[in-house]
Amino acid sequence: MEKSLHDIENLTRDDLELILATSEQFREISERRVKKVPTLRGKTICLFFIENSTRTRISFELAAKRMSADLINFSASTSSLQKGESLTDTVKTIMAMGVDLFVIRHSAPGSSRRVEQVAGVPVINAGDGPHAHPTQALLDLFTIYRHKKKIEGLKVAIIGDIYHSRVARSNIFSLTRMGAEVVLCGPPTLIPREIEKLGVQVTYSVDEACKMADVIMCLRMQLERQQSGMFPSMREYIQLYRIDEKRVSLAKDDVIIMHPGPMNRGVEIIPEIAYHHRSVIEEQVTNGVATRMALFYLLLGRGNEETAD
Repeated sequence: MEKSLHDIENLTRDDLELILATSEQFREISERRVKKVPTLRGKTICLFFIENSTRTRISFELAAKRMSADLINFSASTSSLQKGESLTDTVKTIMAMGVDLFVIRHSAPGSSRRVEQVAGVPVINAGDGPHAHPTQALLDLFTIYRHKKKIEGLKVAIIGDIYHSRVARSNIFSLTRMGAEVVLCGPPTLIPREIEKLGVQVTYSVDEACKMADVIMCLRMQLERQQSGMFPSMREYIQLYRIDEKRVSLAKDDVIIMHPGPMNRGVEIIPEIAYHHRSVIEEQVTNGVATRMALFYLLLGRGNEETAD
């Protein structure tokens, strides 16, 4: 693996398989009575979140604490960025406190690379605008693998706002690299042009997307990013694209239902399916902690005398 994690696009299949195997080891730690190991004792991690987050931030925070790292929680709303300080100067100030790794969420694509250039330490991209969300894709991959015992040959239907979704983009790279068949579905205005060049199929029929799917992954309608009238009426979207019992019945009997969250309840998916026995949405959250622990170990913890064992 490279020194930092900026994008799934930079990971090889061997890298992905290593992360899956390591995540399984740290999942076991999360199931112990005492959920803590000394792997990162003496290391300092900064959660540098410029964009709002609930699941991702808490997951990274819990992962760091379970590995005994010291933690700096940075929030833009209470920082000197509000006074006009530049991102570069803010990062340099934090580095003067002895930070070993940054986790950054920012609205600007490529922001994690900028932080790495300034800080010179490993950086994990926790979401950079509409560009990439590599750790979400990795926890999704891990969740699928735990249920299906493979990725190669699976049909994964990703349904919703593809255009604005960094989750979709990162999942496309991880799933296709591992040999899955990826089918994208959504309103025509929310499917990027020529996205088939990434090795995926595109359909505007949700029934076709769900037919014989092994995995159905719903995406949130990102109303906050849609400023140019690309979104059809809510009623139209619900009628044509919402996942309900009928559409799930078209998939394989052992299909799993996923959603990166947060959900627009009743819009992308009906509650009965979100909490269906085939749903793994809550498990995605649980696996997020294990996957992020694995990344901390692979980028920062290997070589320490004290390991997860």
